[in-house]
Amino acid sequence: MDNLMEKIVSLCKRRGFVYPGSEIYGGLANTWDYGPLGTELKNNIKQLWWKKFVQGKDDMVGIDTALIMNPKVWEASGHLTAGFADELVECRKCHKRFRQDQLENLGFSEIEEQLKRKGTINISVVMKSQGNEFRKKWRRCECGEIIEESPKKFNLMMKTFIGPAEETANIAFFRPETAQGMFVNFKNVLDTARKQIPFGIAQIGKAFRNEITPGNFIFRLREFEMMEIEYFIEEKDWKKHFEYWRKQMVDWIKELGVNVKKIHEIEIPEAERAHYSKRTIDFEYEFPFGQKELYGLAYRTDFDLKNHEKFSGQNLKYKDPETGEEFTPHVIEPTWGVDRSVLVILLEAYSEEKDRVVLKIPPKLAPYKAAVFPLLANKPQLVKLARKIYDDLRQKFYVDWDDRGNIGKRYYSQDEIGTPWCITVDFKSLEDETATIRDRDTMKQERVRIKDLSKVIKEKLKE
Repeated sequence: MDNLMEKIVSLCKRRGFVYPGSEIYGGLANTWDYGPLGTELKNNIKQLWWKKFVQGKDDMVGIDTALIMNPKVWEASGHLTAGFADELVECRKCHKRFRQDQLENLGFSEIEEQLKRKGTINISVVMKSQGNEFRKKWRRCECGEIIEESPKKFNLMMKTFIGPAEETANIAFFRPETAQGMFVNFKNVLDTARKQIPFGIAQIGKAFRNEITPGNFIFRLREFEMMEIEYFIEEKDWKKHFEYWRKQMVDWIKELGVNVKKIHEIEIPEAERAHYSKRTIDFEYEFPFGQKELYGLAYRTDFDLKNHEKFSGQNLKYKDPETGEEFTPHVIEPTWGVDRSVLVILLEAYSEEKDRVVLKIPPKLAPYKAAVFPLLANKPQLVKLARKIYDDLRQKFYVDWDDRGNIGKRYYSQDEIGTPWCITVDFKSLEDETATIRDRDTMKQERVRIKDLSKVIKEKLKE
């Protein structure tokens, strides 16, 4: 498991799932670009989620809101005032910022030697009087500079400017979460979608956080994508709805093909919860680099709508159509990370079997549903028939064409990118209008009538 992440990163680059961002210019710290196959996998995850949680539910609607919002949104939400920040230490030499646990501890002698060189007066006396407490205050930056720990709060919002001049009045922020776009549109949705509580608003979109990133590939990014729901309820029913969405999230994890034994539901204590949350559960996964958060479920109470009503001066209450009673809805918020979903699927799917590498991605999520080969690329009659099959199938599924090298290498190449089935046209195909279809996981082959191939693949995708 120690080198599993290295293998995943290598495979992703080699096979076109994920590339280092801005690579031809030396990259940009912890930014990644999705390649052709990674984009397909990512889109398949989002489409499955949208179908399951939005189109598949009559109490749900979807929206798509702006990345940059009026700065007052972030005042109301608490992102500018309620500690949406990390405590960081800044090096005065290179001006890089670090969390305290990312810096190297130093011994007394090393601190004394380097501080004497800086001309610090009576350093030995100070060290002796403060003892271990003195040593705890000093760390070494990665640039080699010895720095004193004096952590400060640095906001995680990504700042930008609206208009031609970089003036304070024009400061704006890229959204750090998708949730606020749904809250500020609550009244618009209520007026146009004709939904009654309980109902939800869903969104898939990018968010940005200028945080110190520890790497781990696409696990923690400054620019990331979220699938999120704000489910509006009556306060008295919050426990029932919270449990419903907890089960829904577990079902989703199973649908991705993730081993639920590697999932841990962690109840977040009050002192560690976000300022708006009355209850939060993190769904943590056993990553190769440790047990970390995959998804989250929070009970946000009525914090957001009340604050937006207060700051905007608009009535954001819900009026019960039967009783006429007005009240501020409470909210259950299930959140899924798209990038972390991609990573977990790759980790779960990766398998080494003797001389082949296989990505056992669930077929409905696999980038290609099938690949079509002519047995021999230099036989025009085989190529012609295989090409016709390929053209017919790609009207219904995303399929690949491969006529490179020998048939064995083609199979193994498709195994490595997770293609569930490979279809081969051989000389028998010319005689009886059948083709072989090979299963990725079992490597078993069967002959299927060419006219039935589409139906067979469709049925297999349902399994």
